[in-house]
Amino acid sequence: MKMRRIPAVAAVFACGAAGLAGLLAAADTITVKGSDTMVILGQRWAEEYMKAKKDVTIQVTGGGSGTGIAALINGTTTLANSSRPIKAEEKEAAKKNGSDVVEFKTAMDALAVVVSASNPVDHLTMQQVGKIYTGYISNWKQVGGPDKRILRYTRESNSGTYVFFKEHVLNNRDYAADAQTMPGTSAVAEAVAKDPAGIGFGGVAYFAGNPKIKILKIAKDDKSAPISPLLAGGKVNFDAVWSETYPIARYLYVYSAGQPKGAAKEYLDWILGPEGQKIVEKIEYVPMPGEARAERAAAN
Repeated sequence: MKMRRIPAVAAVFACGAAGLAGLLAAADTITVKGSDTMVILGQRWAEEYMKAKKDVTIQVTGGGSGTGIAALINGTTTLANSSRPIKAEEKEAAKKNGSDVVEFKTAMDALAVVVSASNPVDHLTMQQVGKIYTGYISNWKQVGGPDKRILRYTRESNSGTYVFFKEHVLNNRDYAADAQTMPGTSAVAEAVAKDPAGIGFGGVAYFAGNPKIKILKIAKDDKSAPISPLLAGGKVNFDAVWSETYPIARYLYVYSAGQPKGAAKEYLDWILGPEGQKIVEKIEYVPMPGEARAERAAAN
């Protein structure tokens, strides 16, 4: 399933033929809030799980990783999706509210750096990407492209993608003041597709298969070969993500306020099991390496 022009606004997902009446009558309701990167994944998990568990209703909303974790701390969501690890101060805030947050790594994701398909640049080093986003490189000719001012597109500050990129690519330096903040990765994709001088970043699944966007190869440094997060056929390169050969890869997390129990525990067990991980793969994220690696080895 290719992801293009997916609305980045918070999406509420509640399945069931009975509609609202079914939601109210459900024996168990699980609320999941947070990462916009994970909204589509979260929705698909919820949809498939509720087909098998008719007495469970799962509501999935976006809003950003920070928003989801804040809701978990405040006790207004069962689970929080996050595309970055929880911060120490967030853990401490949860403790003050009487809960120890428990972390679950549920999938992996390659962060892609993208430009317009018309841009002749096809690869950058991590250092070059960092310099572009901190404002030290501001013209495409500085990295082998046309003589055009670079237009930088980024995510909002409560986004886990924004935080991860700042920490791992910008080395905790500030984003350039002229970076244009977008409300979600789909908005980044739409902006870059229309802008010959634009550059953006986000989960690779939001860009794969879009003919108006070029996913750049990224090199760790000047001495390393540039690596694409995609295979030649357009599928995500799991091995490059698992081995960290592709340098901008991350885990996708689900957080619980304390050890999950009942319906929430059963749901998380399902996500981490074969059925949940197959859904991860189907929508072009990267399944957790252990079981997926074993299955691939057995098939070869």
